[in-house]
Amino acid sequence: MFMNYNLDSVVSLISHIHSSSAEFLNKKLSKTENFVSSHGYILFILSENPRMTMGQIALKINRDKSTTTVLIKKLLKKGLVKTECCTEDSRKKYISLTEEGKKYNSLTASISKELLDACYKDFTEEEKETLLKLLIKLNGNIEKAE
Repeated sequence: MFMNYNLDSVVSLISHIHSSSAEFLNKKLSKTENFVSSHGYILFILSENPRMTMGQIALKINRDKSTTTVLIKKLLKKGLVKTECCTEDSRKKYISLTEEGKKYNSLTASISKELLDACYKDFTEEEKETLLKLLIKLNGNIEKAE
C-alpha cells in the first residue's frame, strides 16, 4: 500500500525504505542460511574491520550488546566467525571472520548489489551523489538534536 508522502513525512518514508530493504535482504538471506540482514551486516563490517570487539560491533550495527551476542553466537555456530581473547583484558573477546565467513561475504555482497541496483534504478550518478549528501546531512542534524 502506498502512502502519499510529503515534506512532513520524510522520516516515515525513510523508515519505510529501511523496513522494505531489510525485508528484501531477509528474504534473500533466509533462502541460504536462515539469517537476517543484521547477520549479513556483521559479516560485511568484519570484512572491513578484521578484528572487532562485541561492543564495537554492537555500536556499528546499532543494536544492544545482548542482541549482538545472540547474532554473533549464530555466526559462531555456523563457523563464519571466530573469537579470540584479548591479551590485555580477558573479559574482552575479539570477533573475526573465518575463511568460510569470507566466502559467505561474497554471497551477501551479491545480494546487497541486487538491492542497490533495485534502489538506484533510473537514477543518474549525480542524483545518487545528491541523495547521499542529503541523507548524510539529515543524519547529522538528527544526531545533533539527540
